[in-house]
Amino acid sequence: MSKLKDNLIVRLVIGVALGVIIGLNASESVIGIVNTIKFILGQIIFFTVPLIVFGFIAPSITQMKANASKMLGVMLGLAYASSVGAALMSMVAGYLIIPHLNIVTSVEGLKKIPDLIFKVEIPPPFSVMTALALALMIGLAVIWSKSELCEKVLNEVQNIMLSIVTNIIIPILPVFVATTFAGLAYEGSITKQFPVFLKVIVIVLIGHYIWLAVLYGLGGIISGNNPWEVLRHYGPAYLTAVGTMSSAATLPIALNCARKSKVLDLEITNFAVPMGATVHLCGSVLTEVFFCMTISKILYGQVPPLGTMLLFIFLLGIFAIGAPGVPGGTVMASLGIIISVLGFKENGTALMLTVFALQDSFGTACNVTGDGALALMLNGIFRKTLAKEQAAQNN
Repeated sequence: MSKLKDNLIVRLVIGVALGVIIGLNASESVIGIVNTIKFILGQIIFFTVPLIVFGFIAPSITQMKANASKMLGVMLGLAYASSVGAALMSMVAGYLIIPHLNIVTSVEGLKKIPDLIFKVEIPPPFSVMTALALALMIGLAVIWSKSELCEKVLNEVQNIMLSIVTNIIIPILPVFVATTFAGLAYEGSITKQFPVFLKVIVIVLIGHYIWLAVLYGLGGIISGNNPWEVLRHYGPAYLTAVGTMSSAATLPIALNCARKSKVLDLEITNFAVPMGATVHLCGSVLTEVFFCMTISKILYGQVPPLGTMLLFIFLLGIFAIGAPGVPGGTVMASLGIIISVLGFKENGTALMLTVFALQDSFGTACNVTGDGALALMLNGIFRKTLAKEQAAQNN
């Protein structure tokens, strides 16, 4: 029972339910208090966004050099290409499907949310784009200068930011979500939009399976092996990821599944699967793009323009590589570009966090299963190199 209560999805569902109940039954004065709480919590969350961006991206860059090799560079390239490719597919699907979802963007007869009781603003220390540029420059400079002290400091900064996310941001998210849904329920718009989110979740799950088929198809072409010989072993890993919502927790099972394949080299498997659990987030990225487009249509009346979405996607691929290893880590790491590039406000970010978390386990399962396809690609790319090394060792 305690594990159930500690589950983020359970807490978010409870937050949504309580928020709707409060919103449907609250008086104007109560909603005024709820709206004030939402504003304060939103200020805390948005204050930490640039810090999270810097705290995870910069150390991730320095950590990569510890295993610097040609295979690492290829793996990172494949992971980034997979995430961006999944996002682009999701974007195309969004432009084709979302206009036909019968989304109501303006509902007549809505109640007006009362003004805040008081207002406490907590401005971020710097902008999100400043945080990203600073993280890239500092991370690369530490590698170039071989500064071990700065590398240790950045690792400590990452640990600190992970503690902030785990102990502050994650616990207040259900309350922030509850206050947001209370406001939506008080306005009267929530009942109009809920069926849309159910449809969107189903669409995203179908998208996961399509992208996995694409990845394994490419893996088969690049390696010259039957991709089913890898995919058929991944059932336990998929189910474990659905249950844990964590690539790290699923890693032992995923490694065991990949090692059962007769077409994967053991050295490549031991490298690619753990690395993929860290940097390959195709399912989460695919989900986030489609959800962002849907929420933009619901709250702001239109999906973001093509240029904006392309900028968001190529940045999202970078943010995903440095995403924290917590439930909803991808959307937490990219919250800054959701706000700065897509222009989401408090309601948009709260909806994004909630809907993303409700399917996060399936996104993680897609990520984990996709790692097998990347291992298959690496097997094809480095097959000749490994064969030469083995021949040299035998001689």
